[in-house]
Amino acid sequence: MTAELVCYARSVAGVQWDRMEAGTLGEDLNPWATKLFDTLKRADPKTPTEQAAYSKWLDERSAREEARSDRIHGAIGVIPSPLWLVLFFTSGLIFVYMLFFADSGERAITQALLMGTVVAVIVSMLLLLQFLNHPFHESIGGLRPDAMERTLQVIDQELNATQRQMQLPCDTRGNAL
Repeated sequence: MTAELVCYARSVAGVQWDRMEAGTLGEDLNPWATKLFDTLKRADPKTPTEQAAYSKWLDERSAREEARSDRIHGAIGVIPSPLWLVLFFTSGLIFVYMLFFADSGERAITQALLMGTVVAVIVSMLLLLQFLNHPFHESIGGLRPDAMERTLQVIDQELNATQRQMQLPCDTRGNAL
């Protein structure tokens, strides 16, 4: 089960993350989730300690699947098209409204500063919304699988500390061997 869990984490930080960035993840399952569940089904907890561990594992499985669902939902974009239309329409209206403040008695630099600051604020807000709509990307500000990679490092350290060696059924990206 530990080996399958490591492969699940590798898959999330590797293959699955790449597909999420590309927008091709869809509703496909992480193949290691199914293997973990099959392994768990074979367990037969008898003692209270085993039953408590089994229950905890089921809770953790639910949390993993919920986190995956949240990642997928965030990867497909959460801001609906009508909202984008309203935002662009409102931005255009504000720009036209600012044109009415043009005063031939003022210098061009003053008018440019007034228009430029309003346009800069509107453009920066639209860019921020675009980022929030598609947060999984490699460029600046994009979300990365740092937490899962740290978890993999902790698991490796714990396995080394207990001097446990295991043959993993996956490569470093989480692909089954």
